[in-house]
Amino acid sequence: MNPRASGSIRTKILPRWWRFNLVGGIGVVLQSALLFLLRRIFHFNYLAAAGLAVEVTVVHNFLWHERYTWADRVQRSWRGSLSRMLRFNLTNGAVSIGGNLALMKIMVGMGHMNYLEANVVAIVVCSLFNFLLSDAYVFERSRNAPLGRPPQERVKVANRTARSA
Repeated sequence: MNPRASGSIRTKILPRWWRFNLVGGIGVVLQSALLFLLRRIFHFNYLAAAGLAVEVTVVHNFLWHERYTWADRVQRSWRGSLSRMLRFNLTNGAVSIGGNLALMKIMVGMGHMNYLEANVVAIVVCSLFNFLLSDAYVFERSRNAPLGRPPQERVKVANRTARSA
C-alpha cells in the first residue's frame, strides 16, 4: 500500500468518519426519542413513526454535517445549502428512510424484535452507505478549492492567487 495514500486516509477520512459518527450518534438519540414519542405517546403505527422520525433526523444531521463534518468543503450560501440539502435528502434520506423501513418491517413485523432495538440496528446498517454518499456526492470537493483548508483559508489563498495573476 502506498504510504502517502494511507496517511491521507488517516489524516482526512478517519477524522471526518469520526465527526460523521458523532453527529450520527446525536441523531440516533433524537430519532429514538422521536420514535418513542410518536409511537408511545401519540400512538402512531411503528412504520409511520419511524418514517417521520427518520426524516426529522435527516434534516438535523444535514445541518450539523454542513457546519461540522464537511465544513471545510462548504462555502455557505442559501443556494448552495439548498442544493446540498436536496442532494442529502435524496441520497441519505432515501437510504435512511428506505433502509430503516425495510429493516423495521423485517425485524419488527416479521421477527417481532423490539421497535427501538430494530431502529438502532437499521441506523448502523445504513450509516456506512450514508457516509460514502455524503463524502462523494453531497459534500463533494470543489475542483477549485485547495484540499484540507477551512473555507476562510481557501478565500485567503484565492485572494493571493488573484493578486499575483
